[in-house]
Amino acid sequence: MDMTAPNKKGTVRDFPFVDQIDKLELEPILAELRREEPISRVRLPYGGEAWLLTRYHDVRAALADPRLSRAATVHADVPRRHEMLVGPEGIMYMDPPNHTRLRKLIGKAFTKRRVEALRPRVEVIAGELADELAAKPAPGDVAASFSWPLPTRVICELLGVPYADRAIFREGADAMMLADTLPHEEFANRAGKLIAYIRDLIAQRRAKPTEDMLTALVHARDNEDRLDENELVSISLVLLTGGHETTATQITNSIYTLLRHPDQLARLRADRGMIRGAVDELLRFMGTGSGHHEALIAMEPVEIGGHVFEKGEAIFVHVNSANYDEEVFENPETLDIGRKASSHMSFGHGIHYCLGAQLATMELNVALETLLDRFPRLALAGDDDAIRWRASLLTRGPETLPVTW
Repeated sequence: MDMTAPNKKGTVRDFPFVDQIDKLELEPILAELRREEPISRVRLPYGGEAWLLTRYHDVRAALADPRLSRAATVHADVPRRHEMLVGPEGIMYMDPPNHTRLRKLIGKAFTKRRVEALRPRVEVIAGELADELAAKPAPGDVAASFSWPLPTRVICELLGVPYADRAIFREGADAMMLADTLPHEEFANRAGKLIAYIRDLIAQRRAKPTEDMLTALVHARDNEDRLDENELVSISLVLLTGGHETTATQITNSIYTLLRHPDQLARLRADRGMIRGAVDELLRFMGTGSGHHEALIAMEPVEIGGHVFEKGEAIFVHVNSANYDEEVFENPETLDIGRKASSHMSFGHGIHYCLGAQLATMELNVALETLLDRFPRLALAGDDDAIRWRASLLTRGPETLPVTW
Protein backbone atom coordinates (compact mmCIF):
# COMPACT_ATOMS: atom_id res chain seq x y z
CA MET A 1 0.00 0.00 0.00
CA ASP A 2 1.26 3.48 -0.89
CA MET A 3 1.25 5.27 2.49
CA THR A 4 1.69 8.64 0.82
CA ALA A 5 -1.37 8.31 -1.41
CA PRO A 6 -4.02 11.00 -1.04
CA ASN A 7 -6.87 10.24 1.34
CA LYS A 8 -9.73 8.88 -0.77
CA LYS A 9 -12.36 7.95 1.82
CA GLY A 10 -10.20 7.64 4.90
CA THR A 11 -10.10 9.38 8.24
CA VAL A 12 -11.69 12.79 8.55
CA ARG A 13 -9.97 14.74 11.32
CA ASP A 14 -11.24 17.78 13.15
CA PHE A 15 -9.26 20.82 12.06
CA PRO A 16 -7.54 22.73 13.56
CA PHE A 17 -6.00 19.72 15.28
CA VAL A 18 -5.64 21.51 18.61
CA ASP A 19 -7.69 24.24 20.27
CA GLN A 20 -4.61 26.39 20.85
CA ILE A 21 -1.06 26.17 19.52
CA ASP A 22 1.56 25.71 22.23
CA LYS A 23 3.86 28.72 22.02
CA LEU A 24 5.71 28.47 18.68
CA GLU A 25 5.51 24.71 18.32
CA LEU A 26 3.91 22.86 15.41
CA GLU A 27 1.31 20.19 16.00
CA PRO A 28 3.14 16.79 16.01
CA ILE A 29 0.53 15.28 13.69
CA LEU A 30 1.80 17.45 10.80
CA ALA A 31 5.00 15.40 10.47
CA GLU A 32 2.93 12.22 10.37
CA LEU A 33 0.66 13.64 7.69
CA ARG A 34 3.60 14.75 5.54
CA ARG A 35 4.97 11.20 5.67
CA GLU A 36 1.81 9.15 5.34
CA GLU A 37 -1.15 11.28 4.25
CA PRO A 38 0.03 14.57 2.72
CA ILE A 39 -3.43 15.24 1.23
CA SER A 40 -5.85 14.56 4.05
CA ARG A 41 -9.51 15.10 4.75
CA VAL A 42 -10.45 17.53 7.55
CA ARG A 43 -13.60 18.87 9.17
CA LEU A 44 -13.74 22.58 9.98
CA PRO A 45 -15.78 24.06 12.88
CA TYR A 46 -18.04 25.77 10.32
CA GLY A 47 -18.95 24.98 6.73
CA GLY A 48 -18.14 21.29 6.60
CA GLU A 49 -15.20 19.30 5.23
CA ALA A 50 -12.16 20.28 3.19
CA TRP A 51 -8.82 18.98 2.00
CA LEU A 52 -5.55 19.80 3.79
CA LEU A 53 -2.17 19.95 2.02
CA THR A 54 0.93 19.63 4.22
CA ARG A 55 3.87 19.00 1.87
CA TYR A 56 5.98 21.82 0.46
CA HIS A 57 5.57 21.15 -3.25
CA ASP A 58 1.82 20.53 -2.97
CA VAL A 59 1.33 23.73 -0.97
CA ARG A 60 3.41 25.69 -3.45
CA ALA A 61 1.50 24.27 -6.40
CA ALA A 62 -1.87 25.09 -4.85
CA LEU A 63 -0.92 28.68 -4.03
CA ALA A 64 0.26 29.21 -7.61
CA ASP A 65 -2.73 27.61 -9.35
CA PRO A 66 -5.14 30.21 -10.82
CA ARG A 67 -7.95 27.63 -10.82
CA LEU A 68 -8.04 27.77 -7.02
CA SER A 69 -10.02 30.83 -5.99
CA ARG A 70 -10.03 33.01 -2.91
CA ALA A 71 -12.80 35.21 -4.25
CA ALA A 72 -15.16 32.22 -4.14
CA THR A 73 -14.93 32.24 -0.33
CA VAL A 74 -16.37 35.76 0.01
CA HIS A 75 -19.80 35.76 1.70
CA ALA A 76 -19.98 31.99 1.06
CA ASP A 77 -20.69 29.22 3.55
CA VAL A 78 -17.43 27.42 2.86
CA PRO A 79 -15.33 25.41 5.35
CA ARG A 80 -13.78 27.85 7.81
CA ARG A 81 -12.47 28.19 11.36
CA HIS A 82 -14.80 30.95 12.49
CA GLU A 83 -18.51 31.64 12.44
CA MET A 84 -18.25 34.79 10.33
CA LEU A 85 -18.32 34.61 6.57
CA VAL A 86 -15.35 36.19 4.81
CA GLY A 87 -15.90 39.82 3.91
CA PRO A 88 -15.70 42.56 2.83
CA GLU A 89 -14.07 41.96 -0.52
CA GLY A 90 -10.49 43.00 0.24
CA ILE A 91 -7.42 42.37 -1.89
CA MET A 92 -6.62 39.19 0.06
CA TYR A 93 -9.87 37.69 -1.21
CA MET A 94 -9.69 38.77 -4.83
CA ASP A 95 -8.82 36.86 -7.97
CA PRO A 96 -7.47 38.35 -11.20
CA PRO A 97 -8.14 40.70 -12.89
CA ASN A 98 -9.26 42.81 -9.90
CA HIS A 99 -6.46 41.48 -7.74
CA THR A 100 -3.90 42.21 -10.45
CA ARG A 101 -5.14 45.80 -10.81
CA LEU A 102 -4.92 46.55 -7.09
CA ARG A 103 -1.66 44.71 -6.49
CA LYS A 104 0.02 46.64 -9.30
CA LEU A 105 -1.18 49.89 -7.77
CA ILE A 106 0.09 49.10 -4.26
CA GLY A 107 3.20 47.19 -5.24
CA LYS A 108 5.03 50.29 -6.46
CA ALA A 109 5.50 51.40 -2.84
CA PHE A 110 7.11 48.11 -1.80
CA THR A 111 9.75 47.44 -4.42
CA LYS A 112 13.19 46.45 -3.19
CA ARG A 113 14.62 49.82 -4.23
CA ARG A 114 11.96 51.82 -2.38
CA VAL A 115 12.25 49.66 0.71
CA GLU A 116 16.04 50.04 0.83
CA ALA A 117 15.56 53.79 0.58
CA LEU A 118 13.60 53.55 3.83
CA ARG A 119 16.36 51.66 5.66
CA PRO A 120 18.23 54.70 7.05
CA ARG A 121 15.04 56.04 8.62
CA VAL A 122 14.18 52.60 10.05
CA GLU A 123 17.69 52.41 11.53
CA VAL A 124 17.20 55.78 13.23
CA ILE A 125 13.87 54.70 14.72
CA ALA A 126 15.33 51.39 15.91
CA GLY A 127 18.28 53.18 17.51
CA GLU A 128 16.00 55.60 19.35
CA LEU A 129 13.86 52.76 20.67
CA ALA A 130 16.90 50.78 21.80
CA ASP A 131 18.24 53.82 23.65
CA GLU A 132 14.88 54.32 25.34
CA LEU A 133 14.79 50.67 26.42
CA ALA A 134 18.37 50.84 27.74
CA ALA A 135 17.49 53.91 29.82
CA LYS A 136 14.82 51.95 31.72
CA PRO A 137 15.54 49.69 34.70
CA ALA A 138 15.96 46.02 33.85
CA PRO A 139 14.15 43.77 33.33
CA GLY A 140 12.16 45.41 30.56
CA ASP A 141 9.58 44.27 28.07
CA VAL A 142 11.31 44.26 24.69
CA ALA A 143 8.00 43.50 22.94
CA ALA A 144 6.27 46.64 24.21
CA SER A 145 9.35 48.88 24.11
CA PHE A 146 10.92 47.80 20.83
CA SER A 147 9.15 45.15 18.73
CA TRP A 148 5.78 46.91 18.52
CA PRO A 149 6.84 50.56 18.22
CA LEU A 150 9.36 49.92 15.43
CA PRO A 151 7.06 48.70 12.61
CA THR A 152 4.20 50.82 13.95
CA ARG A 153 6.19 54.03 13.59
CA VAL A 154 7.46 52.94 10.17
CA ILE A 155 4.02 52.16 8.71
CA CYS A 156 2.56 55.32 10.27
CA GLU A 157 5.19 57.45 8.55
CA LEU A 158 4.77 55.59 5.27
CA LEU A 159 0.99 55.84 5.19
CA GLY A 160 0.68 59.20 6.91
CA VAL A 161 -1.15 57.93 9.99
CA PRO A 162 -0.55 59.86 13.23
CA TYR A 163 1.58 57.71 15.55
CA ALA A 164 -0.19 59.44 18.44
CA ASP A 165 -3.35 57.55 17.37
CA ARG A 166 -1.72 54.14 17.82
CA ALA A 167 -3.94 53.19 20.76
CA ILE A 168 -6.98 53.80 18.55
CA PHE A 169 -5.93 51.71 15.57
CA ARG A 170 -4.07 49.08 17.62
CA GLU A 171 -7.32 47.92 19.22
CA GLY A 172 -8.93 47.46 15.82
CA ALA A 173 -5.84 45.93 14.26
CA ASP A 174 -5.63 43.39 17.07
CA ALA A 175 -9.24 42.45 16.40
CA MET A 176 -8.47 41.83 12.72
CA MET A 177 -5.59 39.53 13.64
CA LEU A 178 -7.49 37.76 16.42
CA ALA A 179 -10.75 37.38 14.50
CA ASP A 180 -11.00 33.64 15.16
CA THR A 181 -10.59 34.06 18.92
CA LEU A 182 -13.05 36.91 19.57
CA PRO A 183 -16.82 36.83 20.00
CA HIS A 184 -18.46 38.07 16.81
CA GLU A 185 -20.00 41.13 18.49
CA GLU A 186 -16.68 42.26 19.94
CA PHE A 187 -14.88 41.72 16.64
CA ALA A 188 -17.52 43.67 14.72
CA ASN A 189 -17.41 46.53 17.19
CA ARG A 190 -13.62 46.89 17.21
CA ALA A 191 -13.29 46.41 13.45
CA GLY A 192 -16.06 48.94 12.85
CA LYS A 193 -14.23 51.56 14.90
CA LEU A 194 -11.05 50.94 12.92
CA ILE A 195 -12.87 51.30 9.60
CA ALA A 196 -14.50 54.53 10.80
CA TYR A 197 -11.05 55.82 11.82
CA ILE A 198 -9.65 55.04 8.37
CA ARG A 199 -12.60 56.74 6.67
CA ASP A 200 -11.90 59.85 8.75
CA LEU A 201 -8.24 59.81 7.66
CA ILE A 202 -9.30 59.47 4.02
CA ALA A 203 -11.62 62.47 4.41
CA GLN A 204 -8.75 64.47 5.92
CA ARG A 205 -6.47 63.64 2.96
CA ARG A 206 -9.17 64.69 0.53
CA ALA A 207 -9.49 68.01 2.29
CA LYS A 208 -5.76 68.50 2.80
CA PRO A 209 -3.43 66.30 0.71
CA THR A 210 0.03 65.50 2.08
CA GLU A 211 3.11 63.62 0.88
CA ASP A 212 2.24 60.12 2.02
CA MET A 213 0.91 56.83 0.69
CA LEU A 214 -2.64 57.39 1.90
CA THR A 215 -2.84 60.62 -0.09
CA ALA A 216 -1.54 58.75 -3.16
CA LEU A 217 -4.29 56.13 -2.73
CA VAL A 218 -6.93 58.85 -2.39
CA HIS A 219 -5.57 60.45 -5.58
CA ALA A 220 -5.78 57.09 -7.37
CA ARG A 221 -9.39 56.84 -6.25
CA ASP A 222 -10.56 60.38 -6.97
CA ASN A 223 -8.44 61.55 -9.88
CA GLU A 224 -7.48 58.39 -11.74
CA ASP A 225 -10.58 56.24 -11.09
CA ARG A 226 -8.38 53.22 -10.32
CA LEU A 227 -10.16 52.34 -7.06
CA ASP A 228 -13.68 52.42 -5.76
CA GLU A 229 -14.37 53.72 -2.26
CA ASN A 230 -14.63 50.28 -0.64
CA GLU A 231 -11.36 49.22 -2.23
CA LEU A 232 -9.68 52.36 -0.96
CA VAL A 233 -10.83 51.65 2.60
CA SER A 234 -9.95 47.96 2.35
CA ILE A 235 -6.43 48.58 1.04
CA SER A 236 -5.77 51.20 3.71
CA LEU A 237 -7.00 48.77 6.35
CA VAL A 238 -4.77 45.95 5.13
CA LEU A 239 -1.70 48.20 4.89
CA LEU A 240 -2.14 49.69 8.35
CA THR A 241 -2.97 46.40 10.07
CA GLY A 242 -0.62 44.07 8.24
CA GLY A 243 2.10 46.71 8.13
CA HIS A 244 2.80 46.53 11.84
CA GLU A 245 1.01 43.59 13.54
CA THR A 246 2.71 40.66 11.83
CA THR A 247 6.16 42.30 11.71
CA ALA A 248 6.00 43.24 15.38
CA THR A 249 5.13 39.66 16.26
CA GLN A 250 7.96 38.32 14.11
CA ILE A 251 10.51 40.64 15.73
CA THR A 252 9.50 39.41 19.19
CA ASN A 253 9.46 35.79 18.01
CA SER A 254 12.95 36.20 16.52
CA ILE A 255 14.35 37.61 19.75
CA TYR A 256 12.72 34.88 21.82
CA THR A 257 13.90 32.11 19.49
CA LEU A 258 17.50 33.33 19.36
CA LEU A 259 17.65 33.69 23.13
CA ARG A 260 16.35 30.13 23.42
CA HIS A 261 19.13 28.97 21.04
CA PRO A 262 22.30 30.50 22.50
CA ASP A 263 24.55 28.58 20.11
CA GLN A 264 22.88 30.23 17.12
CA LEU A 265 22.89 33.62 18.83
CA ALA A 266 26.64 33.25 19.42
CA ARG A 267 27.18 32.52 15.71
CA LEU A 268 25.23 35.64 14.83
CA ARG A 269 27.17 37.81 17.27
CA ALA A 270 30.45 36.50 15.85
CA ASP A 271 29.46 37.08 12.21
CA ARG A 272 26.98 39.85 11.48
CA GLY A 273 27.11 38.89 7.83
CA MET A 274 24.83 36.00 8.75
CA ILE A 275 21.93 38.24 9.76
CA ARG A 276 20.19 38.24 6.39
CA GLY A 277 20.21 34.44 6.20
CA ALA A 278 19.26 34.21 9.88
CA VAL A 279 16.12 36.26 9.24
CA ASP A 280 15.01 33.81 6.53
CA GLU A 281 15.75 30.82 8.74
CA LEU A 282 13.87 32.36 11.66
CA LEU A 283 10.88 33.01 9.42
CA ARG A 284 10.97 29.39 8.26
CA PHE A 285 11.51 27.98 11.72
CA MET A 286 8.79 29.98 13.48
CA GLY A 287 6.26 30.49 10.73
CA THR A 288 3.45 32.99 11.11
CA GLY A 289 0.15 32.45 12.80
CA SER A 290 -1.45 29.05 12.55
CA GLY A 291 0.05 28.35 9.13
CA HIS A 292 -3.37 28.17 7.46
CA HIS A 293 -5.87 30.92 6.75
CA GLU A 294 -8.90 30.74 4.49
CA ALA A 295 -9.86 28.02 2.04
CA LEU A 296 -9.12 27.95 -1.66
CA ILE A 297 -12.04 26.81 -3.83
CA ALA A 298 -11.50 24.72 -6.95
CA MET A 299 -13.25 26.43 -9.86
CA GLU A 300 -12.73 23.36 -12.05
CA PRO A 301 -11.07 19.95 -11.57
CA VAL A 302 -7.46 20.47 -10.44
CA GLU A 303 -4.75 17.82 -10.03
CA ILE A 304 -2.10 18.37 -7.34
CA GLY A 305 0.14 15.73 -5.81
CA GLY A 306 -1.54 12.93 -7.72
CA HIS A 307 -5.02 13.84 -6.46
CA VAL A 308 -7.81 15.44 -8.49
CA PHE A 309 -9.83 18.02 -6.57
CA GLU A 310 -13.32 18.33 -7.95
CA LYS A 311 -14.98 21.62 -8.84
CA GLY A 312 -16.31 23.35 -5.73
CA GLU A 313 -14.12 21.50 -3.24
CA ALA A 314 -12.34 23.50 -0.54
CA ILE A 315 -8.59 23.20 0.02
CA PHE A 316 -6.47 24.44 2.92
CA VAL A 317 -2.69 24.72 2.65
CA HIS A 318 -0.48 24.56 5.74
CA VAL A 319 2.52 26.79 5.05
CA ASN A 320 4.13 26.13 8.44
CA SER A 321 4.06 22.41 7.70
CA ALA A 322 5.52 23.09 4.25
CA ASN A 323 8.40 24.96 5.91
CA TYR A 324 9.21 21.77 7.85
CA ASP A 325 9.09 19.41 4.87
CA GLU A 326 12.04 17.04 5.26
CA GLU A 327 12.29 16.63 1.51
CA VAL A 328 13.11 20.33 1.11
CA PHE A 329 14.79 21.34 4.39
CA GLU A 330 17.30 18.97 5.96
CA ASN A 331 16.74 18.50 9.69
CA PRO A 332 13.91 21.06 9.63
CA GLU A 333 13.31 20.93 13.39
CA THR A 334 16.81 22.31 13.97
CA LEU A 335 17.36 26.07 13.90
CA ASP A 336 20.39 26.67 11.67
CA ILE A 337 21.07 30.31 10.83
CA GLY A 338 23.57 29.17 8.20
CA ARG A 339 20.83 27.36 6.29
CA LYS A 340 19.79 28.66 2.87
CA ALA A 341 16.13 29.08 3.77
CA SER A 342 15.10 31.80 1.34
CA SER A 343 12.63 29.38 -0.25
CA HIS A 344 10.45 29.37 2.89
CA MET A 345 6.77 30.11 2.40
CA SER A 346 6.04 32.21 5.47
CA PHE A 347 5.14 35.08 3.15
CA GLY A 348 3.05 32.82 0.94
CA HIS A 349 3.53 32.15 -2.76
CA GLY A 350 1.97 33.03 -6.08
CA ILE A 351 -0.21 36.06 -6.73
CA HIS A 352 -0.97 36.50 -3.02
CA TYR A 353 2.68 36.54 -1.96
CA CYS A 354 2.87 39.14 0.82
CA LEU A 355 3.21 42.63 -0.64
CA GLY A 356 5.06 43.80 2.46
CA ALA A 357 7.60 40.97 2.49
CA GLN A 358 10.49 43.24 1.44
CA LEU A 359 9.61 45.81 4.10
CA ALA A 360 9.11 43.22 6.84
CA THR A 361 12.39 41.48 6.02
CA MET A 362 14.30 44.77 6.07
CA GLU A 363 12.74 45.72 9.41
CA LEU A 364 13.65 42.32 10.87
CA ASN A 365 17.25 42.77 9.69
CA VAL A 366 17.48 46.24 11.21
CA ALA A 367 15.85 45.09 14.46
CA LEU A 368 18.34 42.26 14.98
CA GLU A 369 21.34 44.38 13.99
CA THR A 370 20.30 47.11 16.42
CA LEU A 371 19.68 44.78 19.34
CA LEU A 372 22.96 42.92 18.80
CA ASP A 373 24.87 46.21 18.73
CA ARG A 374 23.11 47.83 21.67
CA PHE A 375 22.67 44.85 24.03
CA PRO A 376 25.63 42.45 23.97
CA ARG A 377 24.32 40.68 27.10
CA LEU A 378 20.64 40.52 26.18
CA ALA A 379 18.94 37.58 27.95
CA LEU A 380 15.49 36.35 28.88
CA ALA A 381 14.35 37.43 32.33
CA GLY A 382 13.02 34.18 33.79
CA ASP A 383 11.40 31.18 32.15
CA ASP A 384 8.47 30.90 29.77
CA ASP A 385 6.00 31.19 32.65
CA ALA A 386 6.86 34.89 32.80
CA ILE A 387 5.70 35.35 29.18
CA ARG A 388 2.12 36.06 28.12
CA TRP A 389 1.39 34.30 24.84
CA ARG A 390 -1.04 34.90 22.02
CA ALA A 391 -2.19 32.38 19.44
CA SER A 392 -4.59 33.09 16.60
CA LEU A 393 -5.20 32.47 12.95
CA LEU A 394 -2.76 35.13 11.75
CA THR A 395 -0.30 35.76 14.58
CA ARG A 396 1.21 33.79 17.44
CA GLY A 397 4.00 34.49 19.87
CA PRO A 398 4.81 36.33 23.11
CA GLU A 399 2.65 39.35 23.88
CA THR A 400 5.23 40.26 26.51
CA LEU A 401 8.92 39.36 26.52
CA PRO A 402 10.79 40.35 29.70
CA VAL A 403 14.54 40.66 29.12
CA THR A 404 17.67 41.83 30.91
CA TRP A 405 20.74 43.44 29.38
